[in-house]
Amino acid sequence: MRESNHGHHGENNARTREFHAFAAGASGRLLHAATLLTTEPTHRNPLAEALLTAALAHTYAHWDRLRGEDPYEVTRADLATRFARTAWRYHRGRGGVLSALTPQERLVVVLRLYEGVAEEQTGALLGLPEERIRAVCARSVSALRVAS
Repeated sequence: MRESNHGHHGENNARTREFHAFAAGASGRLLHAATLLTTEPTHRNPLAEALLTAALAHTYAHWDRLRGEDPYEVTRADLATRFARTAWRYHRGRGGVLSALTPQERLVVVLRLYEGVAEEQTGALLGLPEERIRAVCARSVSALRVAS
């Protein structure tokens, strides 16, 4: 633990630079994932942007304590749980490709199929058993086939 920030200015700048480099590299993909979740149009996605901004702020706040954890995974997990907690706001689809799905189904589909997160990890993140993740995934994929 550091008692004071005096004399740690260079360190803080390096931390900020590292974080900005990470955010610049990861934001496009994470924003796309968030936009799939909110089902907003790609160029009018204030809800997705707000989700991403909050998740990035969370990662920045914990930057020094990541200790070898992948900042992308940390940010994605925060974005997913943040979306899950506020899912009622996103119940009505807004015309995006996943509009036909419920918020929970969207979350499973985005994590599993767009982000390639393993069933086990997806289940752990959302507090659901793997069988449920598998079932939601299968059902969602057929719903999307019907919808397209």
